[in-house]
Amino acid sequence: MSPKLPAKILCLVTDRSLTGGEDGLVIAVQRAVEGGVNMVQLREKDLAHADLTRLARRLRVAIGGKALIIVNGDARAALVGGADGVQLPEGGQSVTEARAIMGYDALIGCSVHSLTGALKAQRAGADFLILGTVFPSKTHPAGETIGVDGVRIVTSAVRDPIIAIGGIAVQNARDVIKAGACGVAVISAVLGAVDRQQAAKSLAHEIRTVNP
Repeated sequence: MSPKLPAKILCLVTDRSLTGGEDGLVIAVQRAVEGGVNMVQLREKDLAHADLTRLARRLRVAIGGKALIIVNGDARAALVGGADGVQLPEGGQSVTEARAIMGYDALIGCSVHSLTGALKAQRAGADFLILGTVFPSKTHPAGETIGVDGVRIVTSAVRDPIIAIGGIAVQNARDVIKAGACGVAVISAVLGAVDRQQAAKSLAHEIRTVNP
């Protein structure tokens, strides 16, 4: 059976440097899922293919089907690791190549940074898009941001579900959803918190109680 995207998505993007390593990451992801995270993007760019595959398997067991698992940038690791799909960086592997590896039941996401990029990814057959950078963030402190208006422009012109990323926290998550995003993706807002389960719970409440 093909995995389905939730109606309102709270995506946790992993960073094991914030959790004291791999074992800490697995525990942190478990807590976050218990708090309301329903998509986990395994994004550890420094890991070799075999290690990424192994970690995907660990997370799949830890999550126990309570959230989708998406592997960043490596469709084969996603396939062998039992993930639900792959997230393709802009300018990286094509949707067609990822489909050839994972099949049509897998979820294929694309990272985009503009309306032009979003329309291109939609035409290529992406199932969902991750759009950013919305606000200044720790990972992109001086990078160009699109703001809430940028989210609104893209969501009004694109049919694909859009998950917003970049500097999103409890204080601004609701604004992003009101602008048309179907969800948010975060790193430090959850992994940087003392209580990761509560941090996820607070974010989930914000995005899932927005009036249509």
